[in-house]
Amino acid sequence: MDCCLRLRSLFRTIPVVPNASKANDEAPDYLIIHRKTGFEIGAGWNRIARLTGEEYLSVKLEAPEIGVIFGNLAQAPGGEPNRKVILWNNPA
Repeated sequence: MDCCLRLRSLFRTIPVVPNASKANDEAPDYLIIHRKTGFEIGAGWNRIARLTGEEYLSVKLEAPEIGVIFGNLAQAPGGEPNRKVILWNNPA
């Protein structure tokens, strides 16, 4: 699936792929890959919301261009099932 990351000075579509080499329950369920370099810039874990019981993907991104971002994936506008956006709160 693709995820859109949009900041004031940055807009990227980044691939979120299943972690085929997941070795244990603590390992991420998904890897987030930089499209141009192929380097891993983040990871995602399947989670279940306590209040609603809904499944969601919790993500952590880390790259020089963006620093560290913790967030959750949500459906992107337009309804395409394989396009998501990252919802995050600025800690500052």
